[in-house]
Parts: sequence; C-alpha cells; structure tokens
Amino acid sequence: MKIKAILLTLLYFLANFSFSQEKDTAFKAGEYLKFRVRYGVFNASYATLRLKNHTYQNKEVYHAIGKGETTGLAKLFFKVDDTYESYFDKQTGIPYFFNRDIHEGGYTKKLHFFFDHNKNQVLVKNRENNEEKNINISPSVQDVITALYHFRNNAKMNDLQVGQEFALDMIFDDDEIFKFRLKFLGKERIKTRFGEINTLIFRPLVQNGRVFKEQESLTLWVSDDANKIPVKVKASLRVGSMVGELIDYNGLKHETELKKE
Repeated sequence: MKIKAILLTLLYFLANFSFSQEKDTAFKAGEYLKFRVRYGVFNASYATLRLKNHTYQNKEVYHAIGKGETTGLAKLFFKVDDTYESYFDKQTGIPYFFNRDIHEGGYTKKLHFFFDHNKNQVLVKNRENNEEKNINISPSVQDVITALYHFRNNAKMNDLQVGQEFALDMIFDDDEIFKFRLKFLGKERIKTRFGEINTLIFRPLVQNGRVFKEQESLTLWVSDDANKIPVKVKASLRVGSMVGELIDYNGLKHETELKKE
C-alpha cells in the first residue's frame, strides 16, 4: 500500500531559508506531534515526532525522533516500523547525525549519516552490510528530519507569493543528494480534529510513476500561526489515496487555534 509515502511526506516540509536563532524558533524541546494516516476508509498507520534537548559531541543540540508504524488490519498485510532520528544545531539548524532504521514488509534498511560540514561531506554507514561511503554535500544540505524544522523557522512564511517555489538539497538514502522542491499554493481555513484553523497550503513536487500518481500528487496544510506545524497531508497514489491528519499534540511553543477538548 506504500504507507511509507505518507509517513515520509509528513517529514518533508521544507523551504530554502536561513535558520532562525533559537529564541525566535517556531518550536521548543518537549514538542510532540502525532498523526493518523488513512488509506481509503481504513486507519493504516500512525506517525509521531518528538523534540528533545541533547548533547552531541560536546554541543548542545536538538534531538528529533520520528516514528511510523502500521496498525490494525493494515499491519497484517504490510507491516511498517520506521525510526528516523536527527541531531541538529540549535543555532544554525545544520544536521550533525541522522539515523534511518526502517522495516517495511520484508524490506529493511539501517543507515547512519555523519555530517562533516568542514569538509562538506557526509559519511554514510550501512549497518546491515558494514559498508561505508562518503558523499559530497552542499553547506545547506538537510536530512529529512531537519528539513521540517528548517521549514517551520522561515521568517518570511507570511510574505510568500502564490505559485512561489523553493528548492533545497536533501539527503535521505545512501546513494545520492536530491533536490527537493516545494510550491506555495495559498491559504485556507480547514476543519481539523481540534476545530477550524487557518492554514498555509504547500505542494511538495515529487517523483511520479513509482508511488505517486503524478508529480503534483501531494498537498500539505500547515498551521498559519507562529508554530507552523503540519496539520494535514493528502496524497494521490497510483492505486487509491492517503490522508494524514494531526490527532494529538503537546508542548507547542506558541499560542494556537488548535483547541483540545
């Protein structure tokens, strides 16, 4: 069912802007987001994202942990148990270490990424076959987790023009750096589990043909407030469609229209 398409998309929300200083960030340690993913009428999986304080190589950093797993009937047909982790700088947002540990049906991948920003390289270690390789990177490269926080700290979010596109180098696998593109579609007030809220709408431009129906098959809604959290994502797949929605949150840094009962 390609459940991973939505799980990954929930983490792909980025734009090419500089990272704000910590005091101006859209988030803080202790933030927790939980999403429910539906495939057609079925609850297919859940995805969570947590942010913590940590020390990495004597630096005070953020530690972000993203997890995705199938549930219910979907787990019987296609089991997903994915973990993504990133340690990134509190001031600049650059990643220092990225972990990708996925179990999707019978497919597994366990990768560690060690970033050396002085050499503009990342060392990728495959923990399944013990192979290592160095990949050249740009100074602004992001991993799939840090991309979300990079995007949310965009100080110009409210000045975007409809149709405006952005691109950023992203590393996700052990074979290449790819250019991720994002288009701003406008604003919309939508219904959520926590009431109606104002949102910004984006369209990540994806590769068509393998998972998605076409290049512009994804639509993302982000809260139009100081938190800039993803609240809904919809994807048209080659077979059927998926919808991911925010169902729980804690530890937001700023006031929000989202109201818990």
